[in-house]
Amino acid sequence: MPTVENHKEMVPFEHYTGLFRALDPVEAAERCGVRYDPERGAFTVRLLYVDYEITWPEFSIASKDDAGFALTNLPAQMLIIRFLLEGKRSVGSGEFLPYREMPWGEVYLKPFTGRCLNRAAFTFGTRLEAFKRAAEQTPAIPIGKGDAAYQLEIMPGYDVRLIVWEGDDEFPPNSQILFSDNFPQAFSAEDRTVVGDILISDLKRRMV
Repeated sequence: MPTVENHKEMVPFEHYTGLFRALDPVEAAERCGVRYDPERGAFTVRLLYVDYEITWPEFSIASKDDAGFALTNLPAQMLIIRFLLEGKRSVGSGEFLPYREMPWGEVYLKPFTGRCLNRAAFTFGTRLEAFKRAAEQTPAIPIGKGDAAYQLEIMPGYDVRLIVWEGDDEFPPNSQILFSDNFPQAFSAEDRTVVGDILISDLKRRMV
């Protein structure tokens, strides 16, 4: 497994791997709608279009896609663990909601705005064509909103719409992130912030 270079998240990571060891893998697989191979002790979890093999009870992560973002990103790995611990399979109604309209959204809106909305605006709104090229390296679906917008799958059944407006001499760049309306069934307010954060990071590394 590739080495994770950033260790600032190691304390919460170790906390969640401890909880992970105690879960019932068969129950988790059924609840989350993921595959579990008891002979190999491994889940198959899809995140941002990449399939990862997650071993249990001792957590490890691997993928046939050597460029998979979660291989070297601890927040993405913790998101996978938390999904297996608390998430569940579900399908949205087709409606999308802003962060603030979901449970606890008003309470945690400020950190979400800083970590996700402002970051997306100034990362992508200042380099719109590079953002489009990065999004189009994935199976993202373009949608007719803002100056550039795409719908991306976070995990099967859970989609996000990332909308960007380009800045100009009068107005700064802006962004909006909308979540399929089933997100609260599997992701806490903090998890939804992590979703936005890792989505931005994954697209940013694709920009040239």
